[in-house]
Order: sequence, then structure tokens, then C-alpha cells
Amino acid sequence: MRIGTPLSPSATRVMLLGAGELGKEVIIALQRYGCEVIAVDRYPHAPGHQVAHRWHAIDMTDPKALRALIEQERPHLIVPEIEAIATDELARIEAEGLAVVVPTARATQLTMNREGIRRLAAEDLGLATSPYAFADTLAELEAAVARIGCPCVIKPVMSSSGKGQSVIRSTADIATAWEYAATGGRVKGGRVIVEGFIDFDYEITLLTVRASTASGAIETAFCEPVGHLQKHGDYVESWQPQPMAPAALALAREMADKVTTALGGRGLFGVELFIKGDQVWFSEVSPRPHDTGLVTLATQRLSEFELHARAILGLPVDVSLRTPGASAVIYGGLEATGIVFDGLDEALQVPESEVRLFGKPESFTRRRMGVAIAAGPDVDTARARAQQAAAAVKPRLG
Repeated sequence: MRIGTPLSPSATRVMLLGAGELGKEVIIALQRYGCEVIAVDRYPHAPGHQVAHRWHAIDMTDPKALRALIEQERPHLIVPEIEAIATDELARIEAEGLAVVVPTARATQLTMNREGIRRLAAEDLGLATSPYAFADTLAELEAAVARIGCPCVIKPVMSSSGKGQSVIRSTADIATAWEYAATGGRVKGGRVIVEGFIDFDYEITLLTVRASTASGAIETAFCEPVGHLQKHGDYVESWQPQPMAPAALALAREMADKVTTALGGRGLFGVELFIKGDQVWFSEVSPRPHDTGLVTLATQRLSEFELHARAILGLPVDVSLRTPGASAVIYGGLEATGIVFDGLDEALQVPESEVRLFGKPESFTRRRMGVAIAAGPDVDTARARAQQAAAAVKPRLG
């Protein structure tokens, strides 16, 4: 791809649909390659808005509003970064040749909805997954739980970062889980997925990159596996590399290759997998950088954001690991707007540490407002450093 000059007639225009902390890093990476970036989110002054050439706040689930904005801005590339998007309209826009959707409109449609991607993985590709069922009403949910059994996990079919997700251990928890899923989904409608509980040793994100070679063919490359710890369905720590048995790693890569090849296009995918010994189960895939992959800002020569930018622009990628590292989330801890942060100086005294404060205008108790990342001679040291740095940062009222 030829790259033009931003804010000129030759500009290579990229529109991000979703401008949170991950989108912000992608925007910065794209701008380093000379792209003109338009950031779109549902609320003003999102993290990516603060660094883009231009920004807009619209309801991206409204197909008319989405089309009108795309026709106004005329981006060459559209990069979806969240689930709550009118994906059918994106497919029409792609079919009309109005813009290229990354990785593809079909991939966006399937992965923005847990039903689409689960059926692709389990039913079309034959990948091992947890047992699952879908429900549109409380009565259907009760019947699904009876079939799947307890414990099980209940999630909205469209949500992110653990929102609306519950682990239930008895039928007495079903009604509460149903209500929580209804409030946590990206799009209202009530449909949920019920997943049987897997007794796994650990879970990983396998960052998988589909990028062009010098000959123009698309090849798949894999970053070293990212281990992570979740609480309440949301990641709180990640580290890289996660040690794995050779057989499990080979199977994980085979699964990631199958699902990303089926989705097609170019870009970075975050493939989530459960591991027990040499067994591997597919969980989910995101056609974009993954929150657990924030650790790559410390560990890899090219972070997941730089890899995504390069891949979607048709540029060479390099997935090499430089050093072990870890990340630890910094939560808001309070409900307020325009908060301040103390302790940044203390956090950055931790060896080989960095802090990213996302700049979100409103804080919630469990909202991710920043992340500490750290490198080290081994994963255990890096995790301890990241935890220490994160704990030093104190959100306060302004």
C-alpha cells in the first residue's frame, strides 16, 4: 500500500470504530506510518479521540448514522474495535466498495456476536469447545442450564471485558445472572450464551497475525502465548510468555490458524484458549488487539498494536519476543468524572516499569483506567514489578 500525507488529498484515511485504550494505541501506531486517522466512539473525548486527527461520537449500532459518517469521511480502511456496531451495514458498505473493512466485514459480523463465532468454531471447523447453548428468555435460560449443568458461565452474546458475565453454581443463581447479562450487553436484546465449565489449568491469549509477504500472499504468524488472570470475567493481569507443553502449543497454534484463516483478511487476532495438560479448547476470538496483549508494550519488538497497524497496511511484521514481561490493571476505584492520579512517580521507580493512563473522562469502580507494564529477567519478577507499579497509582477525586 502507498501511504499518503495526512490532511492532504493524498492522505491514507483510516477510521476506527471504537476508540478506547486499545484503539488509542492502534491510532498512534497508524499515525507513525503516516495515516490520517478518524476515531469514532459512542461518547465524546474517548481515549482515542484525544490523539486522532478527527473524532466523532455517534451510536454505531444505528446503520443510518454509521453510513452517513462513512460517506462524509470517505475512509479507505475501516477498523472495528468494539462489538456494538451495525455489522450488517458494514457488510453492505464493503460490498459497495465504499471502504475496506479490516479484517473483513464477515469476520466482524461473526466475531462481534458470540453465537456466530462459536458456531463457526465448533460446528463448521470442528474445534474443541466447552458445551454451549443459547437463550432469549429466562425460561429458555433455565432449560439451557438444566441441559449444560452447573457450574456454568452465562454471558451476553454481545459484550466485552467481562461485562454481564456470571459464573453460576446452582439454579438459584439463574435469575440474577439473567438480569446481570441484560445490563452488561453491548446491544440490548437479552440473548445469552450458556457455556459449560471447563476444568482448565490456565488460559491464554494467542495473538495471531495474518499479514502479507513480499509475494503478496498472506501468512500467519504467532506471538508467544500470553497468560492471564481474570476476576469477574475481566482480565486483571497478563504475562508473556506463558510456559506451555510443546504439544499444547502446537495444537493451540493449529486451532488459531484454522479460525483466523476461516475469518480471512489481514490484521491481528486475539484467540482465547483454555489449556489442561496437552488438551486445548477454543473459547473466543477478537479480530483486533486484545486487552491482555497490553503486555506486549513491554515484551515484544513490535507491540500488538504495531503488528495490527502493519498487517492492515500490508507491511511486514515481526513477532519476536524481546523480554519476559507482565501487565497489571489500574481500576478507577470510584464513581466520578475528571479524577486525578497520585503515585505515578512511585510507580515509575519500580525497575523496568511503565504506566499507561488511558484518559477516560469518567471513572467507575471497576472501570479500567490505566495499566502498569513491566519487564524482567523472568515472568515472576515481571509480574511482581507490574503489580507493585499498579498498586502505587492511586485514583482520587479531582
